[in-house]
Amino acid sequence: MAKPTKKVIKVSSAVKTTQSDNSKVKPLADRVLVRELKKEGERSVSGIIIPETVGEDRGARKGEVIAVGPGKFDDGVLVPMSVKVGDKVLFQWGDKLTIDGEEYEMVNESAILALIK
Repeated sequence: MAKPTKKVIKVSSAVKTTQSDNSKVKPLADRVLVRELKKEGERSVSGIIIPETVGEDRGARKGEVIAVGPGKFDDGVLVPMSVKVGDKVLFQWGDKLTIDGEEYEMVNESAILALIK
């Protein structure tokens, strides 16, 4: 009788997930992983670089959706998310995460104010 052979399946790190391009985090419920879009500092007429933080209002921020949870259950019915990976959004507060040296925000869908077109 022959010995059964074990199959080893190797998964390449280049394989893309359905959730996002390289996200190692999969949000649960109605949470969204967002990467804030940073503006470059402005340059004055005389060549002085003015940092973005000058005059910043700390209100809503722009970001790109990296990963999206499945949605939230309401009375036993799954309410799907209204944002998808790749959307540009205007969002408020969130929990800061650092993944592989990059900063992200984990926000509830309710903290997303608008889609930017």
